[in-house]
Amino acid sequence: MVNNIVIIVAGGRGSRMQSDIPKQYLLLKGKPVLMHTIEAFAPIATQIIVVLHSEMEKYWTALCRSHEFTIPHDIVFGGTTRFQSVKNGLNYLKKTYSEMLLLDTVVAVHDGARPLTDQVLIEKSFEMAHQGKANILAVPSSNSIRHGTIDGSKAIQRDKIWIIQTPQTFPLQLLINAYEQNEQPDFTDDASVAEKMGNPIYLIESNHRNIKITFPEDIEIAQIYLKK
Repeated sequence: MVNNIVIIVAGGRGSRMQSDIPKQYLLLKGKPVLMHTIEAFAPIATQIIVVLHSEMEKYWTALCRSHEFTIPHDIVFGGTTRFQSVKNGLNYLKKTYSEMLLLDTVVAVHDGARPLTDQVLIEKSFEMAHQGKANILAVPSSNSIRHGTIDGSKAIQRDKIWIIQTPQTFPLQLLINAYEQNEQPDFTDDASVAEKMGNPIYLIESNHRNIKITFPEDIEIAQIYLKK
């Protein structure tokens, strides 16, 4: 049996949204962003795990009830950092799956506030992971890039710069092993954690529709994409 699991990390507090409600719960085309995110994976994932802040469980349950949202998903509580939240999701999987099933399972880690991911790209990421290739979605930089500080910087060749997105998808046991490491400051995403263990990371070219809701204007941009 092929197991395609997604861990959707939705434990953030939304401090940059200038809102009392975390960004993953704001309405997008009449329903919370997080519901759109879950719907993107529902046709492909065999199990959906949503990592929430513990204080938001009752709020999320009430939202699901009011929006009649019935897509099955398991809830895991997050930690104080993204690294800890993903690790909590992986620990839940270790308790759920036997060692044999772990070998036939891949896992995608995805941002709860990234609701418009193309299902074709999700399928491709799962397929590559089943081939043993850890992979991440990314788009080539369309802007000129400089490295440095406001006091001094240097131009970098743009054609080799990629802007990283999610999902980031791995053979499950590979990611479990990677998350046995102690958390480090340079662990900015799951790929950086896996790479630290010597695992190569493959890129899948994505698109700008795969937006992450971070600032208030991002909701308006996402609305435009949905209208198209």
